[in-house]
Amino acid sequence: MRGNHMAVATLQRSQEQIRSGQTLQSPCPCGTSPIALGYKLLKLPTFLSFFKGFHRIIQQFPFSFLGRKPKAKQGTASTADGNNNYITTPIKANHYPYGKDFPGRIPTGRFSNGKLAVDLLASLLGVKQTIPPFLQPDIPANELRTGVCFASAGTGYDNLTADITRVLPLSQQLIYFKNYSERLKKIFGEEEAERIINHALVSVSAGTNDFIFNFYDIPTRRTVFDINNYQEFIIEMLHNFIKELYKLGSRTLVITGLPPIGCLPIQITSKFHRRFGRTCVEEQNVEAQAYNKKLLQFLPRIQASLKGSRIVYADVYNPLMDIINNPEKYGFRETMIGCCGTGLVEAGPICTPVTPLCQNSSEYLFFDSIHPSEKAYGYVTECIKKQILDKL
Repeated sequence: MRGNHMAVATLQRSQEQIRSGQTLQSPCPCGTSPIALGYKLLKLPTFLSFFKGFHRIIQQFPFSFLGRKPKAKQGTASTADGNNNYITTPIKANHYPYGKDFPGRIPTGRFSNGKLAVDLLASLLGVKQTIPPFLQPDIPANELRTGVCFASAGTGYDNLTADITRVLPLSQQLIYFKNYSERLKKIFGEEEAERIINHALVSVSAGTNDFIFNFYDIPTRRTVFDINNYQEFIIEMLHNFIKELYKLGSRTLVITGLPPIGCLPIQITSKFHRRFGRTCVEEQNVEAQAYNKKLLQFLPRIQASLKGSRIVYADVYNPLMDIINNPEKYGFRETMIGCCGTGLVEAGPICTPVTPLCQNSSEYLFFDSIHPSEKAYGYVTECIKKQILDKL
């Protein structure tokens, strides 16, 4: 989902916990049962993830409520999406109200009121509380070993997506990953660096931006592809990305499908142009489900072609739809608009320090018109954890 986040983290669980058979148990929107971790943490001592969902640049909308012109501010970051703070792009979240519920109440580059999925998953797995961006200067050795992020909010599998948003394409993130590998070798030695990467758990979540930018809102790819062919094109780009990760030493991967794109507040606004009586864009949701079905069928073939690999699918569509269809069950009051401003279009440079906010962001599925709140990320992350751990 949640934006593009690539992180490396070492899973640290004590031998006492493993011997005693302790489990991590928590509610999950998709209804799966708790899973004992135990031996799995010994098998997978490192966690590596790519999260790229739920990110897009805001276009100019002809609505009077937009107010002042979008403006980006400079700042530093210490977490997942913070890499965009170190490049020239309007896609930044290094300003209030982003981070208002983050520890220390500071904006760090995360597109949410608090932590993102990558932070929460690292925390659930007993690694650490937050993941710093790779481009942050002077990252300590222990941070390099336990988790860094190569994220660039707004990117996608399709190179055209990064061209539009002026963020880091996946090819550049792979270069940074190679640089990371070299830094590990210098600090820990070549053998240990290779072990860290070979035993990493890689999670990839992308594609949302590709469909929003290149097919729905800016129909550039519609001049070349129909929706079926574009879905297959994106899966082929993913295939190429996985092969590059494999060449760099990655062996265990979790691939996340698309969320219900038609339920993002910005997409609802683009379709219906109204605040009340809002419903999800059904066509976009149907197409997201079709993509997910193709992806689920294709992953075993990718795994079969890469000796020694394990590739697992993670469903985020159904957990999010369960929240949307049953908000009271999870303590949400609003699922069709975001907390920031009107909740219809505000995000990134037009969700600003002077933009009015809702009173309680934990009652909102979305913090801005695109990105989930920390509470929503929490539920989905719990579900991902329970989906994948018994398959690794």
